[in-house]
Amino acid sequence: TGVIHDLGYQRYAGDRYGRAAIVRTLTGYSLRSAFGLGRGARAKIVPVGVFVLMCLPAVISAFVVARGGERAFPYDAYSYPVRVVGMTIFLAAQAPELVSRDLRHRVLPLYFARPLRPADYPLAKLAALIAACLVMLDFPLLLLYVGTIIGVHGPGAVWHQTVLLLPGLAVGLLWSVVLATIALALASFSGRRAIAAGAVAVFFFLTWVLSEVLGTVASPPGHAVVSSTAAHVAGLVSPFTLLDGVRLWLGGTQPGQVPGPGSAWGTGYALLLIALVAAGLAALMTRYRKAGAA
Repeated sequence: TGVIHDLGYQRYAGDRYGRAAIVRTLTGYSLRSAFGLGRGARAKIVPVGVFVLMCLPAVISAFVVARGGERAFPYDAYSYPVRVVGMTIFLAAQAPELVSRDLRHRVLPLYFARPLRPADYPLAKLAALIAACLVMLDFPLLLLYVGTIIGVHGPGAVWHQTVLLLPGLAVGLLWSVVLATIALALASFSGRRAIAAGAVAVFFFLTWVLSEVLGTVASPPGHAVVSSTAAHVAGLVSPFTLLDGVRLWLGGTQPGQVPGPGSAWGTGYALLLIALVAAGLAALMTRYRKAGAA
């Protein structure tokens, strides 16, 4: 007594690109989301505002060079306070943007129903966030470089600036990997964007403030910076000071936020930084292994 209606549905007969194409697409989509591309104007306020803030010192330096002065900021220690504030705001706003919505709406099992492995999703998100951080950190250095070489004369001077730029770009990559891993791991533990943003902001800001307070106590204003145990311990508290300590240990010539670490403390800074990244990756893998099975 029943009637079968042919609604015209057809099977998909096109190419199936598989796991690698899915990961590339997910990474590209996440990178666009980190900058608010493809969304309304409100989604672009934070990334655009932070990008302008990060580029402002380079623009100021370009004006100084144009008036006959020297480059106002070093490449490997580019405007440390601006970087700390800017990256804290950017990561607190955009790391939850990449992961919280999928967690809140419980759509991860749908992702993993495709030929994706449990590690592919968090690694794609992490790669996108690292790339977004790299744009925020290294594009201002390129702007600083262009503004500097416009005011110098001769290929020798240009080559000298290029040699100085490369370590700065490497430092930006190091910052991107460390900060993105920690921020994404913290954001992934809540599907509520406000809670995830608060966790990221509080962690980065409070650890930085605590490190600055301990560093001030160890080396009071008006005194020369003392390479004491207390000052070095203060550098272990925050990812930002850890990164600066590793920069100095690897050969950075510009003074930093921590005393010159030397071989022993420098090794300790590097090992703790590696441990932080490893812990962040482990937390991400564990979180999404459980979320995919839910």
